[in-house]
Amino acid sequence: MVNVASAIRDTVPISSFNRGLAGRIFEEVKKNGAKVVIKNNSAECVLLSPDEYIRMSDELHDARMLAVSLERLTRYNPSETVSWHDMNARLGIDENDLTGWEDIDLE
Repeated sequence: MVNVASAIRDTVPISSFNRGLAGRIFEEVKKNGAKVVIKNNSAECVLLSPDEYIRMSDELHDARMLAVSLERLTRYNPSETVSWHDMNARLGIDENDLTGWEDIDLE
């Protein structure tokens, strides 16, 4: 029964917007979380607060970066790495070229 109760509580018919209830619906979204807007008996869209959208977007980004990192680790071979000093030598960079870059983080 939790799924039925949740479906009733977390859906809103699109006609509610036409009846001037948008402000109340938006307040409910901020207070209680996402709402699914129903149009012609089908889910039309999901309403989220901006904070929840940002949180979900950040979480998705983090998950994608983790997947990339894990995939790269499967191919990692320490014998193929190049030291900072050796890479600078290959690129023709010396200490004078790096002056003033102390406060910049390179990733």
